[in-house]
Amino acid sequence: MKRYSITIFTGAFLFAATTQAENAHFAEGKQAFTSIKTSLVQMAESMPEENYSFKPTPDIRSFGEMVAHVANAQAGLCSMAAAEKKSVNAKGTMSKAELVSTLKDSAAFCDAAWDGLTDATAAETVKMGKTERSKLGVMTFNSMHDNEEYGYMAVYLRLKGIVPPTSTK
Repeated sequence: MKRYSITIFTGAFLFAATTQAENAHFAEGKQAFTSIKTSLVQMAESMPEENYSFKPTPDIRSFGEMVAHVANAQAGLCSMAAAEKKSVNAKGTMSKAELVSTLKDSAAFCDAAWDGLTDATAAETVKMGKTERSKLGVMTFNSMHDNEEYGYMAVYLRLKGIVPPTSTK
């Protein structure tokens, strides 16, 4: 009985150590995502609701539409990597509170997708548009897209006299 308990304990320890090592492998990618998701949420929270319909020029998205775009893109991209269809159906006409909540929901879904990556699943490929990408590639693309959109949205804030969150640190 004692030998059986030691075997079980050793197996559990090795499993936990292996799982921890695999998850640590993706920690830097998740850290980059955590940084941009936090900045996007802070940005969405710092823009006054009356400016959510603001467009710097008539031919581009309003600030609210930008927030909705990021939320929808995050949910769509991270659902590819998580192999679990997720849609938040954000619309630029939603209230600020609804859009901020939806943005947070999509970011939480991406957190779970990052946490679910393993060496084996990260290398699996999924269809992204007309190309195949690894799940890790999709997650990395999401962070790159978020950073790009943050850059655009920072201009909206500046035009309204608001300093973007990353410029206040």
